[in-house]
Amino acid sequence: MIISTYLGNTGRKYEQTRHNLAWMMLQRLSFYNRLSWISKFKGEYAKISSPESLHLKPMTLMNNSGESLSAALSFFKLGHGQLIVVHDDMELPFGTVQLKKGGGAGGHNGLRSIIKLTGGADFYRFRMGISRPSKNRDVTSWVLGRFSPDEEVRLDDYCSSAADLFETALETGLKAGKKIELLNL
Repeated sequence: MIISTYLGNTGRKYEQTRHNLAWMMLQRLSFYNRLSWISKFKGEYAKISSPESLHLKPMTLMNNSGESLSAALSFFKLGHGQLIVVHDDMELPFGTVQLKKGGGAGGHNGLRSIIKLTGGADFYRFRMGISRPSKNRDVTSWVLGRFSPDEEVRLDDYCSSAADLFETALETGLKAGKKIELLNL
């Protein structure tokens, strides 16, 4: 069984921000409307049978995502080999995704929390590119900021294409791979 964890921040002010890109993609999964969410593990989770998987939305805010995930992993007796974390990533251009296994936090506080509280970094990551801010822009305001008007126009296509690719990875088995540009930029 796979546990998919989607990183984001709770609250209306964060809904359409770069840090909530994983939650936006989650809502475009073909089975999303069949998910029955249960509040537990400082988050919400849902279990489905095809493909057999758990889906977790930590409700701890991004920087404490590991609290929710470590509790869920422990309860379901799952390890890093059965974990995939979906998150925004400044190191990839907007419109690009990559399935990666292992690595560091790369400055991402949600990943840092998960690595610290689950005891390792050898899990899969479904990285969704949000691009880097310009040199004169603060990183925190960038990830907590809304998408540019140009990005907004392509956001739905990006999330839908990423959801399709993510579902294929769940159904066929996880395999780390190259970066995939989903939009013709």
